[in-house]
Amino acid sequence: MLFILYYIVAITILVLHFTGFLARHNLEWLVLILAVTVFPAVIYL
Repeated sequence: MLFILYYIVAITILVLHFTGFLARHNLEWLVLILAVTVFPAVIYL
């Protein structure tokens, strides 16, 4: 259940990033937080 919620949030953040919404509202740091949360999984796999 948490994985599904995480993926929904991650996809939403990426869509908002590529549409420019995050840059217009100074929320680009959300992409960095998303990257930091994905990093341990990449190292583990």
